[in-house]
Amino acid sequence: MSISVYGIKNCNTMKKAFDWLAAKGLSYDFHDYKKAGISEGKIAEWMEQVEPAKLVNNRGTTFRKFSDEMKANFKDAAVAKEMMLENQSVIKRPIIEKDGKVVVMGFDEEEYQKVFA
Repeated sequence: MSISVYGIKNCNTMKKAFDWLAAKGLSYDFHDYKKAGISEGKIAEWMEQVEPAKLVNNRGTTFRKFSDEMKANFKDAAVAKEMMLENQSVIKRPIIEKDGKVVVMGFDEEEYQKVFA
């Protein structure tokens, strides 16, 4: 089983995910899209698997800084993709893939238990 974790290292939700994975002895590859960026192709892959609006961290400070009009436009897949490329901080975190497929976004211990049982 191959696990990839995407997010921003200095994020409280990410820390919860890292701690949970470590406690379960699960190894993973980490991609910090704040430092390494994220490719248009990777966002497109996620958008094929998950509704684009669900990829957006609409609780974060980056999202809150957008105008109401821009926030409403995130429902449009092309706009959401462009904004995620320009503002990686607006991408929900963590996004965790197992064997190349998105299996969980954010942190919910019960969901992690189900996915990694």
